[in-house]
Amino acid sequence: MTQAIDPTQTAATFTALKCKECGAEYEPKALHVCEYCFGPLEVAYDYSALSRLVTRQSIEAGPKSIWRYRPLLPVATDNPIDVGTGFTPLVKANRLARRLGIKNLYIKNDAVNMPTLSFKDRVVSVALTRARELGFTTVSCASTGNLANSTAAIAAHAGLDCCVFIPSDLEAGKVLGTLIYGPTVIAVHGNYDQVNRLCSEVANTHGWGFVNINLRPYYSEGSKTLGYEVAEQLGWQLPDHIVAPLASGSLFTKIYKGFQEFVKLGLVEDKTVRFSGAQAEGCSPIAQAFREERDFITPVKPNTIAKSIAIGNPADGVYALDIARKTNGNIESVNDQEVVEGIKLLAETEGIFTETAGGTTIATLKKLVEAGKIDSEETTVVYITGNGLKTQEAVQGYIGEPLTIEPKLDSFERALERSRTLDRLEWQQVLV
Repeated sequence: MTQAIDPTQTAATFTALKCKECGAEYEPKALHVCEYCFGPLEVAYDYSALSRLVTRQSIEAGPKSIWRYRPLLPVATDNPIDVGTGFTPLVKANRLARRLGIKNLYIKNDAVNMPTLSFKDRVVSVALTRARELGFTTVSCASTGNLANSTAAIAAHAGLDCCVFIPSDLEAGKVLGTLIYGPTVIAVHGNYDQVNRLCSEVANTHGWGFVNINLRPYYSEGSKTLGYEVAEQLGWQLPDHIVAPLASGSLFTKIYKGFQEFVKLGLVEDKTVRFSGAQAEGCSPIAQAFREERDFITPVKPNTIAKSIAIGNPADGVYALDIARKTNGNIESVNDQEVVEGIKLLAETEGIFTETAGGTTIATLKKLVEAGKIDSEETTVVYITGNGLKTQEAVQGYIGEPLTIEPKLDSFERALERSRTLDRLEWQQVLV
């Protein structure tokens, strides 16, 4: 335990790392576990200083990226790694809402986040900015795909050496989307949890900055910006209900923290926001614990097409459980077929092509509405965290094929009639 940062002497508004369990404080270095109780470390801020620095006007005057919230993020520099990450669209999803039978539905669309089309660009931008401040020249991660994409891309932009670790069975789009940036890519025969354990050993022996291991307290804070942006985009007010995917559980907890910080700083009025989480049945340890009313997580072996959220031993699972319960939310799981249907439903109604994590979230939204667990009058925000171009394999064979014709008008007319016939047959099948 060492001396904390003095925010009056630097641009930092964070003061220490603090154990989430026992409250022990540490100097904000590359640490992530308490040496006394082995609890996770989180960034602690000087909210008194923040209340003097941060206003609605100061935020609105900032860049159209996550760095409009720089004082609320754990970096000391006024020159962060800014690749245009964040401030993604909040889409009023009227057609999807009508299909489901609700009224006030929004999609927070990180499928178009920069530079690699997932919410992971947020956490990596923060983690690598802090890694550079701490003197790291090589950065790394354990990833189910999206994090590897982000780490490789933003490291390339920042001129940092990069080595990423992935399970060997990832979707081709995610592997290619990492290799293109020129990092060292290590594909491990094993699931994410096995990859993560290996990376913990590598971090201890090589002294690299692992964004989701020894830099995890800083990395995870980037997810708060998904809470900040929604509140700002809703006209400086909180939604009534959010639905988000659950992998480690960190995203869920940080959106909650983001809302709470805006309340604490007087930027929005306080209200209870209901938090509901989405998991795929083939890897749903948090949903199982919620359903069985347990306060502990039993690890599982992942077996689902939703690989980007397939974490069998979620580090923040118990905290996600607590948030769902105390906000009167829910945690549900859906099967792989429902995941595919969720991807198609969002694409057909709102023109947004999401990956399997988003399909899981939309399918869970549908399930919650049908069970009467979402009020039709609530302002509900659904978080879409990644782009469907990365997981095309998931929908192949489920969305039909092009109608191939000769370059002649009569060939087109026959194809058009066939398409209309097929459409009618599909509607008849649905009606039956």
